[in-house]
Amino acid sequence: MLNTTPYTSDSNPGARPLIIAPGLFGSARNWNAIAKRLSADRPVIALDMRNHGDSFWDDDHSYQAMAGDIAEVIEANGGVADVLGHSMGGKAAMTLALTQPQLVAHLIVADIAPENYDHGDNHSALIEAMQGMDISDLTSRSAADERLGEQVFDPGTRAFLLQSLVLRDGPPRWKFNLAALKANMDDILGWPEALEGKQYDGPTLFLSGADSHYVRPEMHDRIRGFFPQARFEEIDNAGHWLHAEKPREFEADVARFLDSTS
Repeated sequence: MLNTTPYTSDSNPGARPLIIAPGLFGSARNWNAIAKRLSADRPVIALDMRNHGDSFWDDDHSYQAMAGDIAEVIEANGGVADVLGHSMGGKAAMTLALTQPQLVAHLIVADIAPENYDHGDNHSALIEAMQGMDISDLTSRSAADERLGEQVFDPGTRAFLLQSLVLRDGPPRWKFNLAALKANMDDILGWPEALEGKQYDGPTLFLSGADSHYVRPEMHDRIRGFFPQARFEEIDNAGHWLHAEKPREFEADVARFLDSTS
């Protein structure tokens, strides 16, 4: 089963849990502050997706496989959950809701749509930068940042990736199965054809960054074909990483949706 980080609710420990599925290159650790705050009203379980963090590695990185991983976590934690997924995790959450709707009480999809995207070169370039970077002699985060900066010029992106570089307890290593992620990039950017024609009728929120282009108005009709109850909300002055850029607004929108439809 996936590596999980649970956050217990002091006020409502028996409530239905909220599962958080991070995006590509993300981990449960990235969601720590948000998960803690959302756990004030409900138990929260943040995941390391397969080939990320402390979860297992596997050559199969399909959305069907990732949905099955989330299903295992839900079945081990009461059998029904609210599910929040960002980007790649959002597609995995959508896949789960469309194929095993009985497990998903509420669905929250953060800045992604059931679409095929074409920005794989950007992600593949990051993977190649990490694969090509000599990490064997690194002992400090600053040195790692300087070296990664030779290929990855954006400091925010470097900081995000370096959260998954381990410099202690053995030789330095990335907490990514970079080979599997690179080999599966077309599937990660795509949308499974097998899901066409399926529907999830439960309450669904598509929460996007107003400055992002991942969920555009012209996609709404297609989204409603899969998710008839879909609501659409945007967070001002936020891009694709809306939960990191505007965490308090993100938390408030998630909590409001769950409370209003419970």
